[in-house]
Amino acid sequence: MLNLIYILAGTAVGLVLGYVLFVAMRKKALDKERNGILEEAKLQGENIKKDRILEAKEKFMQMRSDHDRESNKRNQEINSTENRIKQKEQSLDSKLKEVRTKEEDMQRTRQNFDAQVEALKNKQKEVDQVREQQLQQLEKVAGLTASEAKDQMLEAIRHKAHNEGLQLAKNLIEEAKLGATREAKKIVLQTIQRTAAELAIENTVTSFPLENDDVKGRIIGREGRNIKAFEAATGVEILIDDTPETIVLSCYDPIRREIARVSLERLIRDGRIHPARIEEVVEKTKKQIDEEVVEWGERTVVDLGITGLHPELIRYVGRMRFRSSYGQNLLKHSREVARLCATMAAEMGLNVKLAKRAGLLHDIGKCPDTDEETPHALLGMKLCEKYGEHPEVINAVGAHHDEIEMTSLLSPVVQACDAISGSRPGARRGDDQYVERIKEMENMALSYPGVEKAYAIQAGRELRIIMGAEKTTDDQADLLAFELSNRIMTEMRYPGQVKITVIREKRSVGVAK
Repeated sequence: MLNLIYILAGTAVGLVLGYVLFVAMRKKALDKERNGILEEAKLQGENIKKDRILEAKEKFMQMRSDHDRESNKRNQEINSTENRIKQKEQSLDSKLKEVRTKEEDMQRTRQNFDAQVEALKNKQKEVDQVREQQLQQLEKVAGLTASEAKDQMLEAIRHKAHNEGLQLAKNLIEEAKLGATREAKKIVLQTIQRTAAELAIENTVTSFPLENDDVKGRIIGREGRNIKAFEAATGVEILIDDTPETIVLSCYDPIRREIARVSLERLIRDGRIHPARIEEVVEKTKKQIDEEVVEWGERTVVDLGITGLHPELIRYVGRMRFRSSYGQNLLKHSREVARLCATMAAEMGLNVKLAKRAGLLHDIGKCPDTDEETPHALLGMKLCEKYGEHPEVINAVGAHHDEIEMTSLLSPVVQACDAISGSRPGARRGDDQYVERIKEMENMALSYPGVEKAYAIQAGRELRIIMGAEKTTDDQADLLAFELSNRIMTEMRYPGQVKITVIREKRSVGVAK
Protein backbone atom coordinates (compact mmCIF):
# COMPACT_ATOMS: atom_id res chain seq x y z
CA MET A 1 0.00 0.00 0.00
CA LEU A 2 2.86 2.38 0.87
CA ASN A 3 4.51 1.49 -2.37
CA LEU A 4 1.41 2.37 -4.20
CA ILE A 5 1.22 5.67 -2.42
CA TYR A 6 4.86 6.39 -3.21
CA ILE A 7 4.29 5.53 -6.80
CA LEU A 8 1.26 7.80 -7.05
CA ALA A 9 3.14 10.59 -5.28
CA GLY A 10 6.09 10.24 -7.64
CA THR A 11 3.80 10.29 -10.55
CA ALA A 12 2.05 13.44 -9.33
CA VAL A 13 5.37 15.18 -8.72
CA GLY A 14 6.50 14.23 -12.21
CA LEU A 15 3.37 15.64 -13.67
CA VAL A 16 3.77 18.87 -11.73
CA LEU A 17 7.41 19.22 -12.74
CA GLY A 18 6.46 18.56 -16.38
CA TYR A 19 3.73 21.18 -16.28
CA VAL A 20 6.09 23.73 -14.70
CA LEU A 21 8.71 23.00 -17.33
CA PHE A 22 6.05 23.39 -20.06
CA VAL A 23 4.87 26.71 -18.64
CA ALA A 24 8.47 27.98 -18.46
CA MET A 25 9.16 27.01 -22.03
CA ARG A 26 5.87 28.54 -23.17
CA LYS A 27 6.65 31.77 -21.37
CA LYS A 28 10.07 31.93 -22.94
CA ALA A 29 8.53 31.44 -26.42
CA LEU A 30 5.91 34.15 -25.76
CA ASP A 31 8.58 36.59 -24.54
CA LYS A 32 10.59 35.95 -27.65
CA GLU A 33 7.52 36.50 -29.87
CA ARG A 34 6.65 39.66 -27.96
CA ASN A 35 10.13 41.05 -28.37
CA GLY A 36 9.94 40.35 -32.12
CA ILE A 37 6.60 42.16 -32.42
CA LEU A 38 7.97 45.13 -30.43
CA GLU A 39 11.04 45.36 -32.64
CA GLU A 40 8.91 45.22 -35.78
CA ALA A 41 6.53 47.90 -34.39
CA LYS A 42 9.48 50.16 -33.51
CA LEU A 43 10.87 49.72 -37.01
CA GLN A 44 7.50 50.56 -38.63
CA GLY A 45 7.11 53.56 -36.28
CA GLU A 46 10.52 54.89 -37.29
CA ASN A 47 9.62 54.50 -40.98
CA ILE A 48 6.27 56.27 -40.52
CA LYS A 49 7.98 59.03 -38.56
CA LYS A 50 10.51 59.55 -41.30
CA ASP A 51 7.72 59.67 -43.96
CA ARG A 52 5.68 62.19 -41.97
CA ILE A 53 8.75 64.37 -41.40
CA LEU A 54 9.47 64.33 -45.14
CA GLU A 55 5.87 65.20 -46.00
CA ALA A 56 5.86 68.01 -43.43
CA LYS A 57 9.05 69.42 -44.86
CA GLU A 58 7.68 69.28 -48.41
CA LYS A 59 4.42 70.97 -47.34
CA PHE A 60 6.34 73.61 -45.44
CA MET A 61 8.46 74.32 -48.48
CA GLN A 62 5.35 74.57 -50.65
CA MET A 63 3.62 76.92 -48.21
CA ARG A 64 6.77 79.01 -47.94
CA SER A 65 6.93 79.26 -51.73
CA ASP A 66 3.24 80.31 -51.93
CA HIS A 67 3.73 82.83 -49.16
CA ASP A 68 6.68 84.33 -50.95
CA ARG A 69 4.66 84.66 -54.16
CA GLU A 70 1.71 86.27 -52.34
CA SER A 71 4.06 88.62 -50.53
CA ASN A 72 5.70 89.66 -53.77
CA LYS A 73 2.33 90.21 -55.40
CA ARG A 74 1.06 92.31 -52.49
CA ASN A 75 4.26 94.30 -52.44
CA GLN A 76 3.82 95.04 -56.15
CA GLU A 77 0.18 96.14 -55.61
CA ILE A 78 1.21 98.31 -52.67
CA ASN A 79 3.94 99.89 -54.76
CA SER A 80 1.56 100.59 -57.66
CA THR A 81 -1.05 102.02 -55.23
CA GLU A 82 1.59 104.24 -53.65
CA ASN A 83 2.57 105.45 -57.11
CA ARG A 84 -1.05 106.28 -58.00
CA ILE A 85 -1.54 108.08 -54.70
CA LYS A 86 1.61 110.10 -55.30
CA GLN A 87 0.37 111.02 -58.78
CA LYS A 88 -3.03 112.07 -57.37
CA GLU A 89 -1.38 114.11 -54.68
CA GLN A 90 0.67 115.88 -57.30
CA SER A 91 -2.48 116.50 -59.39
CA LEU A 92 -4.38 117.78 -56.34
CA ASP A 93 -1.52 120.08 -55.48
CA SER A 94 -1.59 121.55 -58.98
CA LYS A 95 -5.40 121.94 -58.89
CA LEU A 96 -5.23 123.51 -55.44
CA LYS A 97 -2.79 126.05 -56.78
CA GLU A 98 -5.16 126.80 -59.67
CA VAL A 99 -8.09 127.19 -57.26
CA ARG A 100 -6.12 129.56 -55.08
CA THR A 101 -5.18 131.56 -58.16
CA LYS A 102 -8.84 131.73 -59.23
CA GLU A 103 -9.92 132.74 -55.73
CA GLU A 104 -7.46 135.59 -55.82
CA ASP A 105 -8.78 136.62 -59.25
CA MET A 106 -12.38 136.42 -57.97
CA GLN A 107 -11.48 138.49 -54.94
CA ARG A 108 -10.04 141.17 -57.16
CA THR A 109 -13.12 140.96 -59.43
CA ARG A 110 -15.46 141.22 -56.42
CA GLN A 111 -13.67 144.29 -55.21
CA ASN A 112 -14.04 145.82 -58.67
CA PHE A 113 -17.75 144.82 -58.75
CA ASP A 114 -18.39 146.34 -55.34
CA ALA A 115 -16.82 149.52 -56.53
CA GLN A 116 -19.02 149.51 -59.63
CA VAL A 117 -22.15 148.82 -57.54
CA GLU A 118 -21.33 151.69 -55.27
CA ALA A 119 -20.90 153.91 -58.29
CA LEU A 120 -24.24 152.73 -59.72
CA LYS A 121 -25.98 153.42 -56.40
CA ASN A 122 -24.66 156.93 -56.47
CA LYS A 123 -25.86 157.35 -60.03
CA GLN A 124 -29.30 155.86 -59.07
CA LYS A 125 -29.61 158.42 -56.32
CA GLU A 126 -28.84 161.16 -58.80
CA VAL A 127 -31.42 159.71 -61.26
CA ASP A 128 -34.06 159.49 -58.50
CA GLN A 129 -33.45 163.11 -57.59
CA VAL A 130 -33.78 164.17 -61.19
CA ARG A 131 -36.91 162.01 -61.61
CA GLU A 132 -38.49 163.51 -58.50
CA GLN A 133 -37.82 166.97 -59.83
CA GLN A 134 -39.35 166.04 -63.22
CA LEU A 135 -42.44 164.54 -61.51
CA GLN A 136 -42.93 167.69 -59.50
CA GLN A 137 -42.68 169.74 -62.66
CA LEU A 138 -45.15 167.39 -64.48
CA GLU A 139 -47.63 167.59 -61.59
CA LYS A 140 -47.46 171.38 -61.72
CA VAL A 141 -47.99 171.37 -65.50
CA ALA A 142 -50.77 168.68 -65.58
CA GLY A 143 -52.51 169.71 -62.36
CA LEU A 144 -52.65 166.00 -61.23
CA THR A 145 -50.78 164.06 -58.60
CA ALA A 146 -48.85 160.92 -59.50
CA SER A 147 -51.42 158.64 -57.83
CA GLU A 148 -54.30 160.28 -59.70
CA ALA A 149 -52.48 159.99 -63.01
CA LYS A 150 -51.68 156.36 -62.18
CA ASP A 151 -55.35 155.58 -61.43
CA GLN A 152 -56.49 157.15 -64.69
CA MET A 153 -53.89 155.25 -66.66
CA LEU A 154 -54.80 151.95 -64.99
CA GLU A 155 -58.50 152.53 -65.68
CA ALA A 156 -57.78 153.22 -69.35
CA ILE A 157 -55.53 150.17 -69.59
CA ARG A 158 -58.15 148.01 -67.83
CA HIS A 159 -60.89 149.12 -70.20
CA LYS A 160 -58.67 148.57 -73.21
CA ALA A 161 -57.53 145.16 -71.91
CA HIS A 162 -61.17 144.11 -71.30
CA ASN A 163 -62.16 144.97 -74.86
CA GLU A 164 -59.05 143.37 -76.30
CA GLY A 165 -59.58 140.27 -74.14
CA LEU A 166 -63.18 140.02 -75.30
CA GLN A 167 -62.13 140.33 -78.92
CA LEU A 168 -59.31 137.82 -78.42
CA ALA A 169 -61.67 135.30 -76.77
CA LYS A 170 -64.15 135.76 -79.59
CA ASN A 171 -61.43 135.27 -82.21
CA LEU A 172 -60.16 132.14 -80.46
CA ILE A 173 -63.67 130.68 -80.29
CA GLU A 174 -64.26 131.45 -83.96
CA GLU A 175 -60.92 129.89 -84.93
CA ALA A 176 -61.75 126.77 -82.88
CA LYS A 177 -65.18 126.54 -84.47
CA LEU A 178 -63.85 127.04 -87.99
CA GLY A 179 -62.69 123.47 -88.43
CA ALA A 180 -65.18 121.77 -86.10
CA THR A 181 -68.28 123.47 -87.51
CA ARG A 182 -67.69 122.22 -91.02
CA GLU A 183 -67.25 118.61 -89.94
CA ALA A 184 -70.18 118.81 -87.50
CA LYS A 185 -72.49 120.14 -90.21
CA LYS A 186 -71.31 117.43 -92.56
CA ILE A 187 -72.00 114.68 -90.01
CA VAL A 188 -75.44 116.04 -89.10
CA LEU A 189 -76.46 116.56 -92.73
CA GLN A 190 -75.35 113.08 -93.75
CA THR A 191 -77.14 111.62 -90.73
CA ILE A 192 -80.38 113.41 -91.57
CA GLN A 193 -80.12 112.48 -95.26
CA ARG A 194 -79.61 108.80 -94.51
CA THR A 195 -82.44 108.55 -91.97
CA ALA A 196 -86.14 109.10 -92.46
CA ALA A 197 -88.96 108.17 -90.17
CA GLU A 198 -92.68 108.50 -90.58
CA LEU A 199 -94.63 110.78 -88.29
CA ALA A 200 -96.95 108.84 -85.98
CA ILE A 201 -99.06 110.24 -83.15
CA GLU A 202 -100.36 107.69 -80.69
CA ASN A 203 -103.55 108.61 -78.80
CA THR A 204 -104.91 107.41 -75.53
CA VAL A 205 -108.14 106.32 -77.24
CA THR A 206 -108.93 104.01 -80.12
CA SER A 207 -112.08 104.36 -82.22
CA PHE A 208 -113.73 101.04 -83.07
CA PRO A 209 -116.15 101.06 -86.04
CA LEU A 210 -119.36 98.99 -85.93
CA GLU A 211 -121.54 97.64 -88.71
CA ASN A 212 -124.67 98.99 -87.04
CA ASP A 213 -125.82 100.39 -83.72
CA ASP A 214 -127.53 97.12 -82.75
CA VAL A 215 -124.13 95.70 -81.85
CA LYS A 216 -123.82 98.26 -79.04
CA GLY A 217 -126.62 96.55 -77.09
CA ARG A 218 -124.97 93.16 -77.45
CA ILE A 219 -121.67 94.63 -76.24
CA ILE A 220 -123.38 96.16 -73.19
CA GLY A 221 -125.32 92.96 -72.40
CA ARG A 222 -128.11 92.41 -69.94
CA GLU A 223 -127.73 94.92 -67.10
CA GLY A 224 -124.26 95.75 -68.44
CA ARG A 225 -122.71 92.39 -67.58
CA ASN A 226 -120.87 92.01 -70.91
CA ILE A 227 -119.24 95.43 -70.83
CA LYS A 228 -118.28 94.97 -67.17
CA ALA A 229 -116.70 91.58 -67.89
CA PHE A 230 -114.84 93.03 -70.90
CA GLU A 231 -113.47 96.00 -68.95
CA ALA A 232 -112.43 93.73 -66.05
CA ALA A 233 -110.63 91.29 -68.38
CA THR A 234 -108.82 93.92 -70.48
CA GLY A 235 -108.42 96.89 -68.15
CA VAL A 236 -109.78 99.14 -70.93
CA GLU A 237 -112.79 101.39 -70.58
CA ILE A 238 -115.46 101.22 -73.32
CA LEU A 239 -117.14 104.57 -74.06
CA ILE A 240 -120.49 104.26 -75.80
CA ASP A 241 -122.27 107.50 -76.76
CA ASP A 242 -124.58 108.79 -79.45
CA THR A 243 -121.91 108.64 -82.15
CA PRO A 244 -123.35 106.42 -84.85
CA GLU A 245 -121.70 103.07 -85.53
CA THR A 246 -118.66 103.86 -83.36
CA ILE A 247 -117.47 103.08 -79.86
CA VAL A 248 -114.29 104.29 -78.16
CA LEU A 249 -111.71 102.21 -76.27
CA SER A 250 -109.94 104.36 -73.67
CA CYS A 251 -106.72 103.39 -71.84
CA TYR A 252 -103.27 104.90 -71.31
CA ASP A 253 -101.61 101.55 -72.02
CA PRO A 254 -101.42 101.03 -75.81
CA ILE A 255 -100.87 97.27 -75.41
CA ARG A 256 -104.07 96.90 -73.43
CA ARG A 257 -105.95 98.97 -76.03
CA GLU A 258 -104.63 96.70 -78.77
CA ILE A 259 -105.67 93.58 -76.84
CA ALA A 260 -109.15 95.09 -76.32
CA ARG A 261 -109.48 96.08 -79.99
CA VAL A 262 -108.52 92.65 -81.32
CA SER A 263 -110.67 90.85 -78.73
CA LEU A 264 -113.72 92.99 -79.49
CA GLU A 265 -113.26 92.45 -83.21
CA ARG A 266 -113.18 88.67 -82.70
CA LEU A 267 -116.20 88.70 -80.40
CA ILE A 268 -118.30 90.70 -82.88
CA ARG A 269 -117.23 88.51 -85.77
CA ASP A 270 -118.04 85.35 -83.78
CA GLY A 271 -121.36 86.70 -82.54
CA ARG A 272 -121.21 84.97 -79.15
CA ILE A 273 -120.76 87.72 -76.58
CA HIS A 274 -121.08 86.67 -72.95
CA PRO A 275 -118.71 86.87 -69.92
CA ALA A 276 -117.23 83.37 -70.27
CA ARG A 277 -116.58 83.84 -74.00
CA ILE A 278 -115.13 87.30 -73.35
CA GLU A 279 -112.58 85.93 -70.86
CA GLU A 280 -111.62 83.11 -73.24
CA VAL A 281 -111.11 85.43 -76.24
CA VAL A 282 -109.18 88.02 -74.22
CA GLU A 283 -106.84 85.32 -72.89
CA LYS A 284 -106.12 84.04 -76.43
CA THR A 285 -105.61 87.58 -77.68
CA LYS A 286 -103.10 88.34 -74.92
CA LYS A 287 -101.02 85.34 -76.01
CA GLN A 288 -101.24 86.46 -79.63
CA ILE A 289 -100.17 90.02 -78.76
CA ASP A 290 -97.25 88.66 -76.72
CA GLU A 291 -96.13 86.70 -79.76
CA GLU A 292 -96.52 89.81 -81.94
CA VAL A 293 -94.43 91.80 -79.46
CA VAL A 294 -91.60 89.28 -79.77
CA GLU A 295 -92.03 89.25 -83.55
CA TRP A 296 -91.80 93.06 -83.72
CA GLY A 297 -88.67 92.96 -81.59
CA GLU A 298 -87.03 90.28 -83.73
CA ARG A 299 -87.99 92.10 -86.93
CA THR A 300 -86.51 95.36 -85.63
CA VAL A 301 -83.27 93.67 -84.56
CA VAL A 302 -82.92 91.96 -87.95
CA ASP A 303 -83.65 95.18 -89.86
CA LEU A 304 -80.96 97.04 -87.91
CA GLY A 305 -78.44 94.19 -88.21
CA ILE A 306 -78.03 93.76 -84.45
CA THR A 307 -76.97 90.30 -83.25
CA GLY A 308 -76.61 88.59 -79.89
CA LEU A 309 -79.38 90.54 -78.15
CA HIS A 310 -80.91 88.81 -75.12
CA PRO A 311 -84.46 87.46 -75.75
CA GLU A 312 -85.85 89.58 -72.90
CA LEU A 313 -84.37 92.72 -74.44
CA ILE A 314 -85.87 91.71 -77.78
CA ARG A 315 -89.25 91.48 -76.05
CA TYR A 316 -88.79 94.95 -74.56
CA VAL A 317 -87.92 96.28 -78.02
CA GLY A 318 -91.16 94.80 -79.33
CA ARG A 319 -93.12 96.45 -76.49
CA MET A 320 -91.83 99.82 -77.68
CA ARG A 321 -94.03 99.36 -80.78
CA PHE A 322 -97.06 100.08 -78.60
CA ARG A 323 -95.53 102.96 -76.61
CA SER A 324 -95.31 106.66 -77.41
CA SER A 325 -93.44 109.63 -75.97
CA TYR A 326 -94.76 113.16 -76.54
CA GLY A 327 -96.82 111.79 -79.43
CA GLN A 328 -93.76 110.10 -81.01
CA ASN A 329 -93.87 106.32 -81.43
CA LEU A 330 -91.15 104.91 -79.19
CA LEU A 331 -90.03 102.10 -81.50
CA LYS A 332 -89.76 104.39 -84.52
CA HIS A 333 -87.92 106.92 -82.39
CA SER A 334 -85.48 104.26 -81.15
CA ARG A 335 -84.91 102.92 -84.68
CA GLU A 336 -84.25 106.45 -85.85
CA VAL A 337 -81.81 107.10 -83.01
CA ALA A 338 -80.05 103.79 -83.76
CA ARG A 339 -79.52 104.79 -87.40
CA LEU A 340 -78.41 108.29 -86.40
CA CYS A 341 -75.93 106.84 -83.92
CA ALA A 342 -74.55 104.41 -86.51
CA THR A 343 -74.07 107.21 -89.04
CA MET A 344 -72.45 109.56 -86.55
CA ALA A 345 -70.22 106.80 -85.12
CA ALA A 346 -69.05 105.90 -88.64
CA GLU A 347 -68.15 109.53 -89.31
CA MET A 348 -66.28 109.76 -85.99
CA GLY A 349 -64.46 106.42 -86.33
CA LEU A 350 -66.25 104.74 -83.40
CA ASN A 351 -67.72 101.23 -83.10
CA VAL A 352 -70.79 101.33 -85.37
CA LYS A 353 -72.36 98.14 -83.99
CA LEU A 354 -72.16 99.28 -80.38
CA ALA A 355 -73.49 102.73 -81.34
CA LYS A 356 -76.48 101.23 -83.15
CA ARG A 357 -77.11 98.89 -80.20
CA ALA A 358 -77.00 101.75 -77.68
CA GLY A 359 -79.28 103.90 -79.85
CA LEU A 360 -81.91 101.16 -80.04
CA LEU A 361 -81.84 100.41 -76.30
CA HIS A 362 -81.53 103.97 -74.94
CA ASP A 363 -85.28 104.26 -74.12
CA ILE A 364 -85.80 100.60 -73.16
CA GLY A 365 -86.66 101.74 -69.62
CA LYS A 366 -89.88 103.40 -70.84
CA CYS A 367 -91.69 100.08 -71.32
CA PRO A 368 -91.20 98.03 -68.13
CA ASP A 369 -93.47 95.16 -67.13
CA THR A 370 -94.34 96.87 -63.83
CA ASP A 371 -94.86 100.48 -62.84
CA GLU A 372 -91.70 101.90 -61.28
CA GLU A 373 -90.72 105.37 -60.15
CA THR A 374 -87.09 105.00 -61.29
CA PRO A 375 -86.11 107.35 -64.18
CA HIS A 376 -86.32 105.47 -67.47
CA ALA A 377 -82.62 106.01 -68.24
CA LEU A 378 -81.51 104.36 -65.00
CA LEU A 379 -84.12 101.61 -65.37
CA GLY A 380 -82.92 100.93 -68.92
CA MET A 381 -79.33 100.84 -67.67
CA LYS A 382 -80.27 98.24 -65.04
CA LEU A 383 -82.02 96.09 -67.66
CA CYS A 384 -79.02 96.24 -70.02
CA GLU A 385 -76.68 95.42 -67.16
CA LYS A 386 -78.92 92.55 -66.06
CA TYR A 387 -78.93 90.96 -69.52
CA GLY A 388 -75.17 91.28 -70.12
CA GLU A 389 -74.82 94.22 -72.48
CA HIS A 390 -71.47 95.88 -73.25
CA PRO A 391 -70.29 98.40 -70.57
CA GLU A 392 -70.22 101.24 -73.14
CA VAL A 393 -73.83 100.46 -74.11
CA ILE A 394 -74.85 100.39 -70.44
CA ASN A 395 -73.23 103.77 -69.78
CA ALA A 396 -74.74 105.31 -72.93
CA VAL A 397 -78.25 104.17 -71.93
CA GLY A 398 -77.89 105.44 -68.36
CA ALA A 399 -76.21 108.76 -69.23
CA HIS A 400 -78.30 109.98 -72.18
CA HIS A 401 -80.26 112.27 -69.80
CA ASP A 402 -77.21 113.03 -67.56
CA GLU A 403 -78.46 110.85 -64.66
CA ILE A 404 -74.95 109.37 -64.42
CA GLU A 405 -71.50 110.47 -65.58
CA MET A 406 -70.48 109.69 -69.16
CA THR A 407 -67.46 107.37 -69.40
CA SER A 408 -67.29 106.62 -73.13
CA LEU A 409 -67.57 108.48 -76.42
CA LEU A 410 -70.76 106.58 -77.30
CA SER A 411 -72.68 108.33 -74.50
CA PRO A 412 -72.59 111.88 -75.96
CA VAL A 413 -73.29 110.41 -79.42
CA VAL A 414 -76.48 108.72 -78.14
CA GLN A 415 -77.48 111.87 -76.26
CA ALA A 416 -76.99 114.05 -79.34
CA CYS A 417 -78.87 111.66 -81.64
CA ASP A 418 -81.74 111.39 -79.13
CA ALA A 419 -81.98 115.20 -79.14
CA ILE A 420 -81.86 115.30 -82.95
CA SER A 421 -84.65 112.73 -83.29
CA GLY A 422 -86.82 114.35 -80.61
CA SER A 423 -86.32 117.99 -81.60
CA ARG A 424 -86.55 117.83 -85.37
CA PRO A 425 -89.66 119.54 -86.82
CA GLY A 426 -92.74 117.34 -86.62
CA ALA A 427 -91.18 114.66 -84.45
CA ARG A 428 -93.26 115.40 -81.35
CA ARG A 429 -96.66 116.88 -80.80
CA GLY A 430 -95.83 119.25 -77.98
CA ASP A 431 -93.32 120.30 -75.39
CA ASP A 432 -94.61 121.43 -71.99
CA GLN A 433 -91.52 123.50 -71.34
CA TYR A 434 -91.43 125.15 -74.74
CA VAL A 435 -93.29 128.36 -73.79
CA GLU A 436 -91.43 128.67 -70.50
CA ARG A 437 -88.10 128.29 -72.28
CA ILE A 438 -89.03 130.97 -74.83
CA LYS A 439 -90.11 133.42 -72.13
CA GLU A 440 -87.04 132.75 -70.02
CA MET A 441 -84.78 133.38 -73.00
CA GLU A 442 -86.48 136.67 -73.86
CA ASN A 443 -86.48 137.88 -70.24
CA MET A 444 -82.80 137.04 -69.93
CA ALA A 445 -82.02 139.25 -72.94
CA LEU A 446 -84.25 142.10 -71.68
CA SER A 447 -82.40 142.15 -68.34
CA TYR A 448 -79.33 143.72 -70.01
CA PRO A 449 -79.11 147.55 -70.15
CA GLY A 450 -79.69 149.10 -73.56
CA VAL A 451 -81.87 146.22 -74.85
CA GLU A 452 -85.19 147.50 -76.21
CA LYS A 453 -86.76 144.33 -77.63
CA ALA A 454 -86.01 140.61 -77.70
CA TYR A 455 -87.67 137.95 -79.84
CA ALA A 456 -87.21 134.16 -79.67
CA ILE A 457 -87.93 132.82 -83.16
CA GLN A 458 -87.61 129.55 -85.08
CA ALA A 459 -88.98 127.46 -82.20
CA GLY A 460 -86.50 128.98 -79.77
CA ARG A 461 -83.43 128.24 -81.86
CA GLU A 462 -82.67 131.89 -82.56
CA LEU A 463 -82.81 134.93 -80.28
CA ARG A 464 -82.90 138.36 -81.94
CA ILE A 465 -82.12 141.38 -79.80
CA ILE A 466 -82.68 145.03 -80.78
CA MET A 467 -80.51 147.56 -78.93
CA GLY A 468 -80.91 151.32 -78.78
CA ALA A 469 -78.29 152.94 -80.99
CA GLU A 470 -78.17 156.09 -78.82
CA LYS A 471 -77.55 154.30 -75.51
CA THR A 472 -75.11 151.63 -76.63
CA THR A 473 -71.97 151.13 -78.69
CA ASP A 474 -70.77 148.44 -81.08
CA ASP A 475 -68.43 147.08 -78.39
CA GLN A 476 -71.40 146.64 -76.05
CA ALA A 477 -73.27 144.74 -78.78
CA ASP A 478 -70.32 142.37 -79.17
CA LEU A 479 -70.11 141.97 -75.41
CA LEU A 480 -73.86 141.26 -75.13
CA ALA A 481 -73.81 138.58 -77.85
CA PHE A 482 -70.82 136.88 -76.25
CA GLU A 483 -72.02 137.03 -72.63
CA LEU A 484 -75.61 136.05 -73.44
CA SER A 485 -74.51 132.99 -75.46
CA ASN A 486 -72.35 131.84 -72.54
CA ARG A 487 -75.15 132.48 -70.05
CA ILE A 488 -77.72 130.53 -72.07
CA MET A 489 -75.24 127.70 -72.52
CA THR A 490 -74.62 127.41 -68.75
CA GLU A 491 -78.05 128.28 -67.25
CA MET A 492 -80.60 126.78 -69.70
CA ARG A 493 -81.37 123.36 -71.16
CA TYR A 494 -82.47 123.28 -74.77
CA PRO A 495 -82.28 120.92 -77.79
CA GLY A 496 -79.83 121.69 -80.58
CA GLN A 497 -78.30 125.16 -80.51
CA VAL A 498 -79.42 128.76 -80.01
CA LYS A 499 -78.21 131.56 -82.26
CA ILE A 500 -78.04 135.04 -80.69
CA THR A 501 -78.30 137.99 -83.10
CA VAL A 502 -77.81 141.49 -81.68
CA ILE A 503 -79.05 144.28 -84.00
CA ARG A 504 -77.78 147.83 -83.73
CA GLU A 505 -75.99 149.67 -86.50
CA LYS A 506 -74.26 146.37 -87.14
CA ARG A 507 -75.05 142.76 -86.23
CA SER A 508 -72.95 140.69 -83.84
CA VAL A 509 -73.72 136.99 -83.66
CA GLY A 510 -72.80 134.49 -80.95
CA VAL A 511 -73.83 130.82 -80.92
CA ALA A 512 -74.40 128.77 -77.75
CA LYS A 513 -74.11 125.02 -78.23
